[in-house]
Amino acid sequence: MTAMDISSRAEFAAAPDQVFAMLVTKEYLDEVCVASHAISHECTVNGSTTSSTRVLPAPDQAKTFTGPTLTVVEQIAWGDPDASGTRTGQVSLTVPGQPVTMKGTVTLAAGGAGSVVELNADLKVAIPLLGKKLEQSAAPAILEGFKVQQDVGTRWLTSH
Repeated sequence: MTAMDISSRAEFAAAPDQVFAMLVTKEYLDEVCVASHAISHECTVNGSTTSSTRVLPAPDQAKTFTGPTLTVVEQIAWGDPDASGTRTGQVSLTVPGQPVTMKGTVTLAAGGAGSVVELNADLKVAIPLLGKKLEQSAAPAILEGFKVQQDVGTRWLTSH
């Protein structure tokens, strides 16, 4: 089974160091979880590694497998900036108890209105015959989650 490519881009009107400071702030991560309609959540920051665990309402297509809710665990381990200020983070997303994984990179660099954050990852649902269909139904939710991060980040940067 092959994985589904997930790619997205967010732009922020702030310098990369300001955006990075936001991305590794627990309060920002908490706001993202609330804005993503998490029923409950827990976020931690350990240096340049962030983790969030969210209990979310399950999409209709997944309820047969997950029940009414699913837990999503996301971790990003950011590297140091290079000479241009660009940082790359290793991202992983899992759904405990379900055969769902996403692994890839998040890159933060100068560009656009100030900074650009790009996600490039592979989403895999390891269920024979249904995996590809479930990947296709999960992809929009993951991309919407990335958009929520941009919306919350735009407000955050304006008010902080």
